[in-house]
Amino acid sequence: MSNVKKVAEGTNFTAVDMGKLALLPETANGKAFLKEMTKATGTEISLSVLPARTDLPIFHSHKQNEETYIILSGEGKFQVDDQCVDIAEGSVLRVAPAGLRGMTNSSDEQMIYIVIQSKENSLEQYSMEDGVLLEATPLWK
Repeated sequence: MSNVKKVAEGTNFTAVDMGKLALLPETANGKAFLKEMTKATGTEISLSVLPARTDLPIFHSHKQNEETYIILSGEGKFQVDDQCVDIAEGSVLRVAPAGLRGMTNSSDEQMIYIVIQSKENSLEQYSMEDGVLLEATPLWK
């Protein structure tokens, strides 16, 4: 997806603009990988578009990374190994590396979804265990 552009960068962040998600192109190759553009070091995040009434053209697994799929629009089926579940806007699925996965969009609208990929069992701290509350002056005021 060529509409992804870097909008800001600092010592501790990189920001990109994906544009309006509802306007993403309906192509079978409609996938934007964000790791390089955001300079991420612990995750790969991708945004994908699957056209209406289309199967994802590949089944795949991973060697060491789990994936979390977040469905933003559309509906269909998601298969892991020998099980198939219904998916729709708001569905979230975590798939272990060895899980053979594939999906289909059975709706009349494009399916937009996010995939977050990270090394299985690598998250040692999260939320308030890792977060540090600090005083700061909001720049937006």
